[in-house]
Amino acid sequence: MSRPRHLILLPGLLCDAALWRHQTEHLKDTVDVQVIDLTRDNSIPAMAERVLAEAPPTFALAGLSLGGYVAHEIMRQAPERVERLALVNTNARADTEEQRKVRGELIKLAEIGKFKGVTPRLLPNLVHPSRLEDPSVAGVVMEMAERVGQQAFKRQQEAVMGRKDSRPDLDVIRIPTLILAGRQDALCPPKVQDEMAEHMPQAKVVLVEDCGHLAPLERPEATTAVFRYWLG
Repeated sequence: MSRPRHLILLPGLLCDAALWRHQTEHLKDTVDVQVIDLTRDNSIPAMAERVLAEAPPTFALAGLSLGGYVAHEIMRQAPERVERLALVNTNARADTEEQRKVRGELIKLAEIGKFKGVTPRLLPNLVHPSRLEDPSVAGVVMEMAERVGQQAFKRQQEAVMGRKDSRPDLDVIRIPTLILAGRQDALCPPKVQDEMAEHMPQAKVVLVEDCGHLAPLERPEATTAVFRYWLG
């Protein structure tokens, strides 16, 4: 299989292009890199349609967390356009009833003006303990959330809580697939990465050590190196 000419990167919830800054900068010698905004729609299918409208005819695709849910939907809508797939710090499951309830409460808080972005109290869910005081990680996370803002946060939460269970669709994905996550990811632990790989014939799992839910930002060099091999 030839090397893809284009790479589409999809951020996670409350994230923007800063999540992928290292990959954008350090992969541009081998591939045309484009980060697509996922803040404008309130459903996963609509997000996928927007990505497909903005992307070139064929491309490699990488999505983190929310971006991974959109990547699954793209594989349902237009699998012939995706040359390689990377599912980063994400999973294939739908929300549980408890998770939907929590998201609903967060949406209500945002609606009454109590959106606080990513607070220091929430950071341990997102990044490895060693990076809680690191401005190049924790600071960037909070800055991204502030830029995304209250209204986009509501749209993204609505999209995530309404997403499909993608597990029944995994076994038809027959392209080279990277499943990458932090070993210490509290939101998408290694067991959900293994669950996806079990049903994907060409998937390989890579766990990044000393890393939480935001591998491209927490361990940028390692993530970029693995991406370079995956694109190779």
